[in-house]
Amino acid sequence: MNWDIGPNMLPAASLGRRFIALALDWIMCRLIAGLLTPTVFEGNTFTTLIIFYFEVTFFTIAFQASAGQRLMAIKVVGYPEQQRIGPSKVALRTLLICLVLPAVFTNNQRPLHDHFTQSMTVREI
Repeated sequence: MNWDIGPNMLPAASLGRRFIALALDWIMCRLIAGLLTPTVFEGNTFTTLIIFYFEVTFFTIAFQASAGQRLMAIKVVGYPEQQRIGPSKVALRTLLICLVLPAVFTNNQRPLHDHFTQSMTVREI
């Protein structure tokens, strides 16, 4: 295993795991939006995105991982110390994900939303 910082650190989550977690979160939020759209959010095209933002933000603050990330055994921690990050950083991180910044990577292979919030996703062992 490659330990970037020290032997007690968790390894970074792979791009595949992060993508599957994102897809699972989006599918769950899309299903919820489909149930709510006819009665609560009639004609709103951003319903899924709004539900996604609140779901990911709430679960990440509470459990250090969204529902999809929990299913894929990854969590969000601070970079480089791998400690819990604060609610304001989680909210900003989720907003940047909603703006599709995960598709942009920095030179050290970290997504831009993680770079701006000094966070990273790690695999739980």
